[in-house]
Amino acid sequence: MKRLLFLFAVCALALPATALAKGPSEATITGPGLSKAIKITGPESDGSPMMNFVEAAGFFPAAFGQTPDPMTYARPKGNLGPKYSIDYAVPGPNGGNDEIHQDLYPYAKTEAWTHMAAGQPIFDFKTHGGWYTGSGLKGILVAHGLPPAPPPTSSKTSSSASFFSTGKIGLLVLVLFGIGAAAVLTRRHLRSTTT
Repeated sequence: MKRLLFLFAVCALALPATALAKGPSEATITGPGLSKAIKITGPESDGSPMMNFVEAAGFFPAAFGQTPDPMTYARPKGNLGPKYSIDYAVPGPNGGNDEIHQDLYPYAKTEAWTHMAAGQPIFDFKTHGGWYTGSGLKGILVAHGLPPAPPPTSSKTSSSASFFSTGKIGLLVLVLFGIGAAAVLTRRHLRSTTT
């Protein structure tokens, strides 16, 4: 028994600091339709708002990798809706914070998607990266202030821009050309009849 405890102690001491590191202490979500950023903070413990959020967003497999790997490495097909940003503050073993970025698509048709770029520095290595989808993320975000439906797209243009972009300018040129041609023909006809 003493030998087993000794081996356990040696293995625990041999673990790198990153293996004992925790996840984010804060997540800041920004994007279209939000009057202010959504901030999720708190202790990282089972059932806490922070733990529920980072698990639903796929932070751990995206940042550190996981077996089996739940990540997808090709962008999902179709329109994912508006893109939001999640910026995490991750306390490091030396007292500083690492800043990790993740893209968020909360209004994708089936479930919300997140994407973390590989290679972001975290502790003494780099993020694993990839696309992640999991159930419940949109509901968590709505509970923290995300609108239940996507914001309307701002596709309003000025009337002159709309006029030029819809091809109406071509029609106007044709009409003006036709009026000009008709005026020239009328003038010629009047000259020929008066002489």
